[in-house]
Amino acid sequence: MIHPVGDQEKIVRAFLEALDISFEKEEDDELPQHVLDGIARGLEDYEAGRYITFDEFKKKYPAK
Repeated sequence: MIHPVGDQEKIVRAFLEALDISFEKEEDDELPQHVLDGIARGLEDYEAGRYITFDEFKKKYPAK
């Protein structure tokens, strides 16, 4: 899976066509349902006060 931007898309398309490689471009910009569900759960947790600050997180899980 690639995510070209700007002129990169034209170059990638030309490259794949020149090598006779089939490809599909997804036009759907919506996030997958499992991602949307995770975002909704996170927002519910935040609104219910189930969160910690970044500083608390760093103390709980220090970098090694």
